[in-house]
Amino acid sequence: MKITSILAVLAATLPVVFGAPAETNADRLSRGLPPLPPVRRGTPANHARSAPSNIPPPPPQFCLTGPIQCCQSAGTPASSPTIGVLAGLLGISVGNTVLCGLTCSPLAAGAHCATNSLCCKNNSFNGIIAVDCTPATL
Repeated sequence: MKITSILAVLAATLPVVFGAPAETNADRLSRGLPPLPPVRRGTPANHARSAPSNIPPPPPQFCLTGPIQCCQSAGTPASSPTIGVLAGLLGISVGNTVLCGLTCSPLAAGAHCATNSLCCKNNSFNGIIAVDCTPATL
């Protein structure tokens, strides 16, 4: 009788001692228990972590804010006094380094823009000025 008791205790503790597979969430859920919390595994100390790239992203081929704008000229208020004066007359607050386009029209699909193709966040000034732009490639 003592031998069977010892064997029963050993059978119960052997999986714990020798690292048997842990209980899965499927096993727990089938018994009506909640799932186990996720386990965070650290990266080794000698593992090289990736660093952000200094390469700027490529210009967009389409705009999320509307059609690509074809503008006769582009610049910032610091580089073009016309942009600063025009923005002031229209009551637009524009930072000195914000790219803007002047005399812009939406570019139709498949069309070509010979001057400045821009993707602008604020196109609501009837083509007079487009604000907060990035260069777009076609």
